[in-house]
Amino acid sequence: MELPQNLKALYRHWPLHTPLPSESTDPNDLFSDIGLYTDMSEFIKERIEIWRKKTRGESAPYTNDPILSEFRFCNIFREFDKQTIEFHTLLNPIRNDFPLWLLNMFYCRMVARPETIHATGLLSFDEKENELVYKKLCVLPRPRFGNAYVFPVSTIMRSATPTRELFITKYLPAVMKEVSREIESWQKLSVYEGVEKILPLFGFNLHFLWTEMLIDTAYQFPEHLDLFARFPIGPGAAPTMRRIDGTVDPTLLVEKLARIPFDTVLTVDRKPLRLSAENWEGIGCEFRKYTNLKAGHGRRRLYKSR
Repeated sequence: MELPQNLKALYRHWPLHTPLPSESTDPNDLFSDIGLYTDMSEFIKERIEIWRKKTRGESAPYTNDPILSEFRFCNIFREFDKQTIEFHTLLNPIRNDFPLWLLNMFYCRMVARPETIHATGLLSFDEKENELVYKKLCVLPRPRFGNAYVFPVSTIMRSATPTRELFITKYLPAVMKEVSREIESWQKLSVYEGVEKILPLFGFNLHFLWTEMLIDTAYQFPEHLDLFARFPIGPGAAPTMRRIDGTVDPTLLVEKLARIPFDTVLTVDRKPLRLSAENWEGIGCEFRKYTNLKAGHGRRRLYKSR
């Protein structure tokens, strides 16, 4: 299936996600249990098929799998997630101004609630304009922010900007120009290396949030970051990576997994769309949720058809 034109136009990184790897990897060389690869492959294919059916406008049920039909899972490609599409669409008019785009993408990901962004408007590097955003934030009804794990408030509580509202409107504009200059100096750096470089410069140990931010940056500015290279592994994906091969550094394992010539059945300009290291990290997390739910435990986020 060819990607819809709106998705092809929204992101700039697709041309780098279609060439075949210079060195392909045999799954038998990576998986200590090849049966695990079979199970993960079936999971990936079924999740993509569900997305394809929904995209084509078919009616539910989208799958016969009792777990996938009942519970919520992220897409195999994060670019397909509704919130990611909404944020990138919102910021599309300013993506030629990298510092401003970066400032507002951080704002979007930190808030993790599109309704809030639409109600307050975007940030700028003008102090008076940001003061207006601050005032709007403070009077918005709750909930103003999305999932707390995206931004742990404890990280900033002892700082000069101890609330999310102050941190957003005071700290972010003050630091983001310097951060953007650093990122613009990179030439296809791995996200793993990028996070390690950014955190000391940014001044707060927001490892998860900056991983998310650099993924977004790679979607629009692929000249700076390589999603097929070494990639940070979150706690959700780590158990799956250990199951694949507990002897290999998981941040490097996903780089090796990205060299598997996996058929996603998706194409961009008629060229096969490949799975990146970023995709494999996300797959590891979602597959763990899937296997936990099959075993009768884990977080039960029910799927709601919209």
